[in-house]
Parts: sequence; structure tokens; C-alpha cells
Amino acid sequence: MKETNEEPRTESISFVEEIVKTELEAGKNGGRLQTRFPPEPNGYLHIGHAKAIAIDFGLAKKYGGVCNLRMDDTNPQKEDMEYVRAIERDIEWLGFKWGKVLYASDYFQQLWDLAVNLIKQGKAYVDEQTSEQIAEQKGTPTQPGVNSPYRDRPVEENLRLFNEMNSGNMEPGRMVLRAKIDMASPNMHFRDPIMYRVLNMPHWRTGTKWNAYPMYDYTHGQCDYWEGVTHSICTLEFVSHRPLYDLFVDWAKQAGGDDHPLDDNRPRQIEFNKLNLTHILLSKRNLLILVKEGVVKGWDDPRMPTISGFSRLGYSPESILSFIDKIGYTKFDALNQMSLFESAVRDDLNLRALRVSAVVDPVKLIITNMAEDAVEVYDAVNNPGNEADGTHQIEFSRELWIERDDFMEDAPAKFFRLGPGKEVRLKNSYIIRCPETDCCRKDADGRITEIYAELIPDTKSGQPNSNMKIKGKTIHWVSCRHCVEAEVRNYDRLWMVENPRDEISAYSKEHGVEGIDAMRPFLNPESLEVKTAYVEKWLTTRKPLDYLQFQRIGYYNVDPDSTPEHMVFNRTVGLKDSWKKNEN
Repeated sequence: MKETNEEPRTESISFVEEIVKTELEAGKNGGRLQTRFPPEPNGYLHIGHAKAIAIDFGLAKKYGGVCNLRMDDTNPQKEDMEYVRAIERDIEWLGFKWGKVLYASDYFQQLWDLAVNLIKQGKAYVDEQTSEQIAEQKGTPTQPGVNSPYRDRPVEENLRLFNEMNSGNMEPGRMVLRAKIDMASPNMHFRDPIMYRVLNMPHWRTGTKWNAYPMYDYTHGQCDYWEGVTHSICTLEFVSHRPLYDLFVDWAKQAGGDDHPLDDNRPRQIEFNKLNLTHILLSKRNLLILVKEGVVKGWDDPRMPTISGFSRLGYSPESILSFIDKIGYTKFDALNQMSLFESAVRDDLNLRALRVSAVVDPVKLIITNMAEDAVEVYDAVNNPGNEADGTHQIEFSRELWIERDDFMEDAPAKFFRLGPGKEVRLKNSYIIRCPETDCCRKDADGRITEIYAELIPDTKSGQPNSNMKIKGKTIHWVSCRHCVEAEVRNYDRLWMVENPRDEISAYSKEHGVEGIDAMRPFLNPESLEVKTAYVEKWLTTRKPLDYLQFQRIGYYNVDPDSTPEHMVFNRTVGLKDSWKKNEN
């Protein structure tokens, strides 16, 4: 055996995984692991949710546990089954499976019964103050709050009013149910948080049974506890909520009369940093504005930072998960450069994308020494990095489409593409040479319509002159007789500024505007360019979301709108980082 002085490599795991691993080895929760992913079905999931999905489902998968999908459907004003289905699709697309699909509304009766129990114990009361009054009397982080004048009303009155809150006869905002904890607590969340509010509207799952609905902080911990969740993994803004989470779990256990030791079976909340990226605006509220105002064409528009948007743009689930793994999970928020994400996507697509020819700014090239009816057929390698991807056939003929910027009539010395007297190699084919004079034709506006060149015989691979040395580069092409017209959608970043959230907030305060009016100054007017291109006819066999590299242009994929009769391709990312150059 060969000797080595290298230290044995150990797997690097996140602090979250380290906690889970240690507790499993210690036998906590009977050596059982159960997580949950609890999105609110009020919009499509965005890229920030992908980070939570990766750790919630990933840890359960790695350690033989289970991760349930639980919809936080406590706000029927904004929720819809469309969003439930979209959430399920996105999780499956990322490659994960849930144990059960559950809903917070599954626990509405238990939550109500617990609230009644807490009222009877003197731990909750009905408050008739306005939301403004409640906010004012809560105090500040440096000043204690003031008790509500309704804090000590009799239990019987609280029970009567609580039932009235759910009667459908009470005006929304008229009363709330608050937990009675400590108005002087340094933790603002302990200052008698609201448990229930009146909405007076039907729920899309429970119908008209409920008119008063529980708040998130009151709902979340108990649902975890009742489900048997062992680890409640969430983002850093919930650090200050954790004591309240634990307190409500304690109250749920006491009310239920459970006799198992809670310390060993308590769902443990662990917080990690969000996925923040430059040139992206998250939060479903902001994304909904973009959709409703028609700035984008739906939640899955490739300019949207939604999981379905990235999927449609051409990101693979593997590239997203690889990037998330690369930046890791920490206890400190950071702003990650979008260019790093795009770099990870390029690395991924370089291995999986099929190489094809597409001409997105076409001009006709005529090979003058080739017969008009002549056709040659070549085998093109689909992916030089993966022999198993095989080959496909392309046709070569007298008339070709090439990129307009691959020809320059008045070419400088260092222009190594086509021009008067210049030579280039055509990808997979011959070396060609333009004549010194009369090498192109123009229309009445002076725009070049045709370029003329001669092929140099025996210069294809394997032929006697194949190693002929030229200064020109290799350019791509498609045969005019053997291509199809296609729609190409060149997507760019939707936001022109690095941190749109802060810019929009500052602009909103300065100009007294909100919503789309505060967003417009920072939107990129060139975020979508639609062009007509010519592509190999072989591409009509490709299915939606297939990964492609348009040689010399960028990475593209087949849009779901595409049909064999009308092909549509989305630009995923360029071959190089063009933004870095623009920002320098």
C-alpha cells in the first residue's frame, strides 16, 4: 500500500447537521428524526425557500427520518389551492419527497380547545383595544409595556367574548385573544402576544366553521409538538421567537396531560441564515405585486426568483442544491453575489447541456464554390464531456446562416473572424475564405444581406488539409435549407441595483410612494429581449426544460411554451459573466 502523509479527510457538515447528528447519537426523541417544511400557501416558493427545503428534507433523508409538508393556512385571505399545488411541484422538482401533507387547519379545533383551556387557567384574555393602542401600550425594547385595561377581566367573560369572536357577528379588529405573559419582559414577543384575531371569512378547507383564526406564533409550536416534530429548523428572524415557541409548547403539554418527559421530546428550534442574493427581491408580497402589475408574466416568469421561475429559466435542481451547499448554513446573515450563483449554474450546465448550433442575429453566407443542391451530413457530438449523450446529425449546404457579428467588412487586423480576404473554420466543417473584394451584398439602407466565401477543399477533420493553420477563429452556422425558425427569449436581471429591497425602501420614504411606484425606478427595462433565430431542425425533438448550450452564445433551455411547430428557447446564463464587466 502506498504511504501518504495526508490527513484523512472528514466530511464537513453544517452546525445544524452537527446538532441533529449529536442528538440522534445521544438517543434523544428515542433516536428519531422528524422535520417539517411549513410554507404559507399564499404564493409560489422563491429561492430562499429552497435553502430551507434542502435542510429540512435533506437531513431527514440522510439520517433515515421523515419530513412532513405542512401548509401554514391560518390566513384564508391570501391562500389558494393553486399555491399548494405549486409548492408540491417545486419540492418534487428539487428531488425531495415528504412523509405527509398536513395543514395548520387540521389543528384548528385543537388550537381552539387549548385556547379555551388557557383562558380558564387565566393565561389568556380577550382585548378590545385597537391594534394601534395595543402597539403603543406594548412599550419599546428599552421601556416596559403597560397592561391592557382588559387584562384581568373575569374568566367567564373572556370565554363568552372568545366564543363571540367566532360567531360571525363580530366586526374584524373589534377584539383579539392575547396570551397573558409579561408586559415588562425584555423579549417583546412575551408582552402578551395576540393568539387569535377575527376575520369573518370562510376558509378554503374548513368552510364557514371558523371566523376567528389563530396567529402564526400561537399555531406553529403546538403543531410541531402534536405532530412529533423533533427539530424545527427556521431562519434567524425567529431567534427572538424561540422562547415563546417553547412556552406555548409547555402550555400545550400541560393542557394535554402528557406524562412523557418534555425535555427529551421537545421539538427543538434551530435557526440558520437566509439565502440573500444581490439583484433579487424576495418576499411573496413583493413578488405578487410584480405579477399583478404585469411587470412579469406570472409567478414562473424566468425573471422571477421563484423556484419555478429558475426552473423555467433553465437552472437544474442539482445546480441550486449545489450552490446552497457551497454557501452553507451559518448564524450570520450575508449578501451573496448573484454572479457566484450563476457561476455554479455554468459549471453544472457545462456538464449536462447538449451542444447545438443556433444563430440569433442571422446573416446569410453563400459558399460560392459549392453546388446549389449539394448537401453533406455530419455527426455532431452532443456533449464532449459525456460520451453517453451520443451524437446527432447536422446538414451542411451552399447557403448558411451565421452570426452577423462574425463578419466585418472593414475589419481591423485583430478581428479574427470573417472579412475581406480573411479565413475561418466552420464548426464541424471546412475552412472558408472571403474574397478580397466584392465579398458581400447590401440593401438600400446599407445593411449587409449576403456574404460570399469559398470553401478550401480537403480541410475537414481527417482530410489532407485539416491541419491547415489559419489566424481566424472557428464560427458556428446552420444550413438555411435544414434549419427551423425559432423564438429566443434573452432574459437578463430584473433589477438594476444590487440591493433592491433597501433601494425601494429608501425611495418609498423619500417620495411617499409604495408598491409598484416605489419599484419602477429600479426595474431593468431590458430584462427581456425577444429575437427570431434559426436553429438546427434536430431541436424539434427536444422536450421542455431540456438543457442546451447554443455554441459560442450561451446556455439555453426549451421553454414549456415551445412546440415542434414553434420552438421557444430561454437564455439561462451567458458563457461568461457579462455583468462583472459592466459593473467594473
